[in-house]
Amino acid sequence: MKAHTVLRSGIAAFAMLAVVPFSGPAAAQQKFVTIGTGGVTGVYYAVGGAVCRLMNKDRAKTGIRCSVESTGGSVFNANAIKSGELEFGMAQSDIQYNAVHGEAQFKGKADPDLRAVYSVHPEPFTVLARKEAGVTKFEDFKGKRFNVGNPGSGTAASMDELLKAMHWTRADFSMAGELKADEQGTALCDNKIDGFFYGVGHPSAAIQDPTTACGAKLIPLTGPAVDSLLKAHSYYAVATIPGGMYANNPNPTTTYGVLATMITSAKVPDQVVYDLVKATFDNFDEFKKLHPAFAHLDPKHMIKDGLSAPLHPGAIKYYKEKGWM
Repeated sequence: MKAHTVLRSGIAAFAMLAVVPFSGPAAAQQKFVTIGTGGVTGVYYAVGGAVCRLMNKDRAKTGIRCSVESTGGSVFNANAIKSGELEFGMAQSDIQYNAVHGEAQFKGKADPDLRAVYSVHPEPFTVLARKEAGVTKFEDFKGKRFNVGNPGSGTAASMDELLKAMHWTRADFSMAGELKADEQGTALCDNKIDGFFYGVGHPSAAIQDPTTACGAKLIPLTGPAVDSLLKAHSYYAVATIPGGMYANNPNPTTTYGVLATMITSAKVPDQVVYDLVKATFDNFDEFKKLHPAFAHLDPKHMIKDGLSAPLHPGAIKYYKEKGWM
């Protein structure tokens, strides 16, 4: 028998195996889903990892293999879900609102198919200053080197909204950096920037590292501009970073922030969304242990707080089964 004939019969045999590797509907249609997150040191990446870990435990039953992708963050994820590149993604509650309503960075590009799955942890906007920068309030950063967030992140979008409310622009800094979340702590300690702004769940390695390594200081975000944003947008809320959570920062820090949310598209099948929600909440005690920022989560708040897009029918099915809706 010639080599190519053997090869062809081998491929045919493999193809038959691929169609029916073992009995059951799930096995015959292996599906792959990807959750878009953010920088690898951020809590989004931890959420995606936790959800995929729980989903993949039931892979033989559901036929779904879940993987996590580190991305530019909220805005990137919303756009990638709209284009079909991602099935799920993490997004700040304000970015979810803007994407579904076609506002701010999505002006004229509303996504009527965007769907909410659940919200997760609060994300206070966190400002860190180099110890030697002489900064005690946000206004002190005028004329200094400041990292505003990487393009495509919810952080950068929220920073621009704050600057607008303050009647500032990026030109008010001597340098407006666009470093990624996992690069800014090192840049701060290396005296390449004087401060940075980051929307993140706490505790976060991205804040822990510079506060420990070079005594970086948490700076409050309060005042008339913040008050006007809180009044204008229901997806914002006052937040406090507890004193002593980070080295060299013994006092609580008042700021404001958003909620982290899991989003998807109406085009993603109900069963796939149902399986993701089921994996999260059927293993909720385990989920909460996978990151300290999840410790105080409550399912009854997660299915309504911070959600400005309609809930996906696959999520609603599970919440009704549980008697939560």
